[in-house]
Amino acid sequence: MEKKFQKRFFSAILILLLLFIANIFISTGFFRNIESQFGGTLLKEIALAGAEDITVSQTDHFAIISATTRRKVPDTRQEIGGLYFLDLTDKNYQPIHLSKNFTKPFAPHGISMFQRDSVYTIAAINHTEEGEYIEIFELIGQELTHQKTLKDALIYSPNDIVLQNEQQFYFTNDHKYKKGILRFAEDYLGVSMSNVVYFDGKKYTEVAHDIAYANGINMDRKRNLVFVASPRDFLVKVYQKNEDSSLTFIENINCKTGVDNIEFDTEGNLWIGAHPNLISFASYAKGNKKIAPSEIIKITYTHKGKYEISTVYLDDGSKMSGSTVAAIHENLILAGNVMDDHFLILEKK
Repeated sequence: MEKKFQKRFFSAILILLLLFIANIFISTGFFRNIESQFGGTLLKEIALAGAEDITVSQTDHFAIISATTRRKVPDTRQEIGGLYFLDLTDKNYQPIHLSKNFTKPFAPHGISMFQRDSVYTIAAINHTEEGEYIEIFELIGQELTHQKTLKDALIYSPNDIVLQNEQQFYFTNDHKYKKGILRFAEDYLGVSMSNVVYFDGKKYTEVAHDIAYANGINMDRKRNLVFVASPRDFLVKVYQKNEDSSLTFIENINCKTGVDNIEFDTEGNLWIGAHPNLISFASYAKGNKKIAPSEIIKITYTHKGKYEISTVYLDDGSKMSGSTVAAIHENLILAGNVMDDHFLILEKK
């Protein structure tokens, strides 16, 4: 009787373990079939390594690119990167290094840009061996000047940032733990421990929490909506921005892909670079695979419960691996990535 019970017990444990493992693979897109898809044209490959985030000025027709040479993720050495200017009226598309006079260790990640008259404020997440920082710059023409470095206990695993104005912003922490079993739980079990923090110019306040890998963040100023990418859950989380800048959760948009950075077009549609297979991407980021699939999706969001999602670009990684951002300017899509030696300029139909 006891042996029979033990056999059933261990069988039940084995079944639970298999279901647990299967859920990891299913929830990370491992079994998704990747067939190349794009109705437009590949205009140019731009030789710039690790162009992870890109944002566009629609009025002055240029892009700012955050690029860092990454060998693997996470890297044990100080990564070297910079901010680049791309004139979108010049069809040669040659990036100009803006931050070459910034002499501190600089490995920019997520960036944001805010315009007032002819002056742009640019915020950049900065990962260094000494710690995590947010760097604030001022851009006039093609002259970039560093304004200040921000450091706080709540800036512990920053990923992306969105400026509300020159002094105030939201940013995401994509993890709560740096290493160990709890880090594993966040990455592979999808345990929701990351957050969104708001800086009012003086103090930092957590305004959203219990997110599975809070990644890209952006704000629709006309509708007072904040969108946060949760790639581990394949979700874009929608929040109402309140008068005091706190956030009220509205809903989740199930994107069925590992959403990363979020950009808007002139009509208010969301454009997102994404990882359709997170297991493949993780292996690629660690240097164990040569390529990882890329996806670009477009979300038309009307109001709660009313949205449309479409895949604009899908590739197995042979043209570009690990897509992270899709910035729109007129009929162009600037598609960036984590650690390829180039990014793409695509032309929509």
